[in-house]
Amino acid sequence: MAKKGYIETDRQCRGLVEDAKNGIFKPVYLLMGEEPYYPEMVCDAIQAHCLQEWERDFNETVCYGSDVDADAVITAARRFPMMAERQLVVVKEAQAMKSLEQLALYCERPLDSTVLVILLHGASADKRKSLYKSVLKNGVVVESLALRDYEVADWIGAYYSGRGLSIAPDAAALLAEFAGTDLGKIAVETDKLLKNLPEGAKTVTAEDIERNVGISRQFSVFELTKELSYRHAAKALRIATFIGEAPRFAMPMAVSALYSHFYRILKYEALLQADPRPSPDRKAKVLGVNPFFFKEYDAAVANYPMRRAMAVISLLNDYDYKGKGGETGEAGPGELLVEMVAKILTI
Repeated sequence: MAKKGYIETDRQCRGLVEDAKNGIFKPVYLLMGEEPYYPEMVCDAIQAHCLQEWERDFNETVCYGSDVDADAVITAARRFPMMAERQLVVVKEAQAMKSLEQLALYCERPLDSTVLVILLHGASADKRKSLYKSVLKNGVVVESLALRDYEVADWIGAYYSGRGLSIAPDAAALLAEFAGTDLGKIAVETDKLLKNLPEGAKTVTAEDIERNVGISRQFSVFELTKELSYRHAAKALRIATFIGEAPRFAMPMAVSALYSHFYRILKYEALLQADPRPSPDRKAKVLGVNPFFFKEYDAAVANYPMRRAMAVISLLNDYDYKGKGGETGEAGPGELLVEMVAKILTI
């Protein structure tokens, strides 16, 4: 999603969920995008509230794109409900339907008594074609683009706020490291976490994440980047050794996290050269991090001036190649990580 685009998507989808709870439906929904969390959230809400339990047997049709064609879906959608106000037709994994675009024939003139949900998983309809245009005119389109790595912590903050909670910036960063850009995973882990929080708790800390999610702040890539920022060699090497020994360690993911970190350092240095005393808002915009982390980046810029930071990024490119199967000799992924961290500290 574009910067802050996730806020608009979140607002739209939560509005659609509320509409569903209140019995307000559009005749057709096109739910699509790289990130499946929001499309599935809307689809689940529609399925939960569109029909009464006793109406489902005769008025709910759920099918999968790989099993149906457009003619079958249109035929189902054009039926009238039996002893109910409406009927529901849901096409899941619709991106697998070879004749998907032909659903535009129905969406141009949908029935008011049918709610048709077209759910694409990790894919989008072509906006230049008739299906997208007809749903946009007569129904609702939800497009949920994948978040970038640096946007996830902000999304977590907004998500927790929507649930009446606040989450500390380091706790959000730790959860983001654990879940990556999988918003559904974040939601699942949050549900588990909330069951174990003390009654009445309104703030989630890094300690809460450690206890309930199963990730150690002390030995995380998040903590590794912090120790590298301050050039704490012994701590950085100890964390790298621990991370590299983890059963699920993947060198490309570690390199990606470090690359993002040092790229921010470069951008921050460029900002400081143009404006030695930037405002907090401008810092936040360039770095894409919570103000909580400004002190760390001030130290990082001092420890990695532009030439040194560029040398680190060049080194990371080399180890990205090695981590993806390049020339590594007999070194395993964990050994490569320790070797890379040691070299960063000598630059």
